[in-house]
Amino acid sequence: MDSADTDDTPPERQSAGFKDRTRIDDARRTLLDAATPHDRTERLSLVPADGRALAEPIASARAVPDYERSAMDGWAVRARDTFGASDRSPGVLRVADGEARSVPETAVGPETAVRVHTGSELPEGADAVVMIEHAERVGDDLEVFDAVTEGENVAPVGEDVAEGQGLFDPGHRLRPSDLGLLKSVGVDRVSVYERPTVGVIPTGEELVQEDPEPGEVIETNGLTVSRLVERWGGRPTYRNVVTDDEAALRAAIQRDLTKDVVVTTGGSSVGARDLLPEVVDDLGEVLVHGVALKPGHPVALGLVEDTPVVMLPGYPVAAIVNAVQFLRPLVKHIGHFPNGPQPTTEARLARKIPSEPGVRTFVRVRLEDAENSDTEPTPTAADTDDGPALPEATPTRASGSGILSSVALADGWVAVPEGREGYDAGETVTVEHWEWSA
Repeated sequence: MDSADTDDTPPERQSAGFKDRTRIDDARRTLLDAATPHDRTERLSLVPADGRALAEPIASARAVPDYERSAMDGWAVRARDTFGASDRSPGVLRVADGEARSVPETAVGPETAVRVHTGSELPEGADAVVMIEHAERVGDDLEVFDAVTEGENVAPVGEDVAEGQGLFDPGHRLRPSDLGLLKSVGVDRVSVYERPTVGVIPTGEELVQEDPEPGEVIETNGLTVSRLVERWGGRPTYRNVVTDDEAALRAAIQRDLTKDVVVTTGGSSVGARDLLPEVVDDLGEVLVHGVALKPGHPVALGLVEDTPVVMLPGYPVAAIVNAVQFLRPLVKHIGHFPNGPQPTTEARLARKIPSEPGVRTFVRVRLEDAENSDTEPTPTAADTDDGPALPEATPTRASGSGILSSVALADGWVAVPEGREGYDAGETVTVEHWEWSA
C-alpha cells in the first residue's frame, strides 16, 4: 500500500512530497515524450494478426470483384434488346442453352438471355440483367416486362475495392472485418509491430498470493494490471511479489529493463516503506511524482536506461485509475497502436458528486434505466418526448481507494474536471467505460 493514502504518515512528509502536484495531462505528456516507440516487426498470417498494429501500408493488388457480376437473380441480356418492353407489350428473347454460374459457359448473343444468379460473372456479350420478377419464361422464350439500361443490375469491376486502392496505413489496428477484406484482395500475410513487452512488478511486504494471515493482503494489483496490459495490446510478464527492500526493488527493476515498459504497484508514495521513487531516481530519473488526480495522486513516472517506469499506487482503485490514465496510452504509444477514446454513455446523475478544485476526480458509478431507478428523477433538457430518458448514473456508496469491489461492480466512472467543484444531482454527465476499451 501507499502510506500517503492513510492517516499514519506525518503531515510534513506528505506536504514535502506532494506540495506541487502535476496536472494529469501534463504528466501524461511528459511520460509519452520520454518514451520511444519500438521498431520490432514480424510477419503473421491473418488469424494471429487480429488486433495487431500494421507496420506497413497495404494496398489492393487486385480489384474486388475483378469481373463484372450480376447484382440480382435474373437474366443476363443486351440492354438494347429490351428497349420498349412493358407489361402491356413484353419483349421476347430466346433463352440460350446453359446457365451462368461462377464461370459462364454461354455467351449472350442478339435477342438472347442467359439465366444468372446474384454474384454470377456476367456472360460475354451481356451488359445488363433483367430482374427475375420482371420476366417470365415461356418454353424456349423469355417474356420481358421491363426494359433495362446498360449496366443496370450489374456490379462493375472494382465496385468493392479498386486495383491499387490504399486500404490501411501503418499503425492501424486490425479488426475481424479488416481481415476479411484483406483475404478478399489476396493478402494472406501482413507485417505488424510486435506487441510491446511490459514487466509487471507487485511490491509490498504485506502481499501474498493466497491464504493470508492476519496483517497480510492478497495480491490483486499485479494480476489486474497484467490483464489490462494484455487487453491494451501489450505482452505482460506478471512477476512475483517483491518486498519493500531497496536492494530487492533495484534488482527487480533492473531485471525488467529488457522490457519496453516496467510497471510497479505499491510503494510509490512518501512513507517510510515507499522506496520505489528513490530507487528509480538513483537508477535513472523520476519525471513526475504526485499528480493532481483522485484517487491515486502518489503515482510516479520515471525513466531508467530509456525504459519508462510507471509506479502505480498500492490501493487497488488508485492503481486502476492511474493504469488507465498513464499505462494504457504508454502501451499504445510504444506499440504503435491508435490511442482512441474509451466508450462512453451520457447519463443523468442520481446524486451530487463533490470534487476538489484543481484535481481531476474519478467517481465510480452504476448505470440503470431511468424507469427502473429507485430515485425520483430530476428532469433534464435531454428528457424530452423525442426519445427515451437518459440512463441514471448512481455513485457507488463505497468511495475509498482501497475498495476493489467498488470498481468491479461499477459500470464505469465519471471524471470531474479540474475546473469544477463537482456535479449536482440531475446534471448530464459522461460515464467512461474504461474496462470495455481495447
